[in-house]
Amino acid sequence: MYGKVLSACLHGIEGKMIEVETDLSNGLPVVSIVGLPDLAVRESVERVRSAIKNCGFTFPLQRITINLAPADLRKEGSAFDLAIAVGILLTSGQIRLDEPHNLLILGELALDGSIRPVPGVLSMVAKAKQVGITHIVLPRQNAPEAHLIEGIHVCPIANLSELKDKKIIFNTVNDVHDFSFGMMTEEQPGTEDYADVCGQQQAKRVLMICAAGMHNVLFIGPPGTGKTMLIRRLPTILPDMSEYEALEVTRIYSASGKLGGGSSLIRSRPFRAPHHTISPAGLIGGGSIPKPGEASLAHRGVLFLDELPEFQRNVLEVLRQPLEDRHVTIGRARAVYTFPAQFLLAASMNPCPCGFLGTDGAGTACHCSPHKIDHYRSRISGPLLDRIDLHAEVPRVEYAAFSTTEQQLSSAEMKETIGRARKAQLDRFGGTKIRYNSELSGRLLREFCRLDRAAEQLLGASFDALGLSVRSHDRILKIARTIADLEGCASIAAPHVAEALQYRTLDKKTAH
Repeated sequence: MYGKVLSACLHGIEGKMIEVETDLSNGLPVVSIVGLPDLAVRESVERVRSAIKNCGFTFPLQRITINLAPADLRKEGSAFDLAIAVGILLTSGQIRLDEPHNLLILGELALDGSIRPVPGVLSMVAKAKQVGITHIVLPRQNAPEAHLIEGIHVCPIANLSELKDKKIIFNTVNDVHDFSFGMMTEEQPGTEDYADVCGQQQAKRVLMICAAGMHNVLFIGPPGTGKTMLIRRLPTILPDMSEYEALEVTRIYSASGKLGGGSSLIRSRPFRAPHHTISPAGLIGGGSIPKPGEASLAHRGVLFLDELPEFQRNVLEVLRQPLEDRHVTIGRARAVYTFPAQFLLAASMNPCPCGFLGTDGAGTACHCSPHKIDHYRSRISGPLLDRIDLHAEVPRVEYAAFSTTEQQLSSAEMKETIGRARKAQLDRFGGTKIRYNSELSGRLLREFCRLDRAAEQLLGASFDALGLSVRSHDRILKIARTIADLEGCASIAAPHVAEALQYRTLDKKTAH
């Protein structure tokens, strides 16, 4: 006897349709799973056997062969449990399904037959809709996730026994706002605000430029000056995500199993702050079957690297490709995986190993030798620094700055100004795929970042004097364009270029 049902798995963060074929034949009662299954898929045999028996069904005492097609694609995870059980019950005649060719089945089985949620449902359901499948049977906890794809008929079940002598009931939600979701993705009222940060007006200005054009930023300053505090408030002034961006981010978190219980679109921009002991695979993704790393989890949001020189050099160097290409490509013998990684890199570092360089006379003194300082800074390569648009010093705050009662600029006020600059960019880039100034390159960079005569002369003189690279030159143009947008200026003038130049402090030639 032969039967076939449809399931799905993840390939990176993309869904792949899988045919679960079941053959029952005479012979020794043994179950074989073929089609490149991993250990979790092989172990599903015992989960399926116990679940079938504990739900009042009969497990066939025959030779059972289960094929997961296409056979050359590696299968992993527990999402096939329910499909394998349904395939066995369907083939042995214990249940009936209407139009099994138009039905996707997902879910992990417990020994008592209850259905547990699985990661990556959003991508799998999206793929099912793409190939024309409109009916889904899946765990009840994954139903909100599946409903994010419009026009899908969902049957959430909690136990395998619900398939016994019972017609499967599907429901459809055409608008994701009509469905009640869990607490995980509701907008949480933020308590962090730049109004709580006293002083550091220049650093706030840098962060406004950073947020308006989505420019990478590096803060340099002694300990206790507020570098981390400033960067952690950066998401409060970033532009709101579009529907497309929210769906994109949600797919990544779904594939990583980080959506939690009830799920909706992730509306707030991600903020990831990995520890400096992280490995290259942890940062950009990896493994025998690659999974998204911190760079992809920060997609459309902020990747914060605190104490940048403390990260291993080989870890930092793997960021060079995603910072330039805005995606991560990981090659394996059987396949090449691509993960989106369009993030805003925000980093901080001390000016020297002890952290007190330049603070003489303020109660502390730096005792680091020039060699130690050079060695400390050399942990960050020149090519990586080239890819960080803004280098800004965060000095020690004087007592008068934080003892004042003067009202500080709030996140809401900063975001309003940034919103006007963002609107100017959207109007300027209409008809192109570009949304932020930081994405400009090539012909479009020259077209949209034209300088007046005084600005051109200033940039030309600075290029030779500071020994800038061509990449640094282009980034100065992008920063100047963003500064002009914040000022409401259509053209880039010399003051905009002058301000942009002061944010490239680490580009100066080193004398030997």
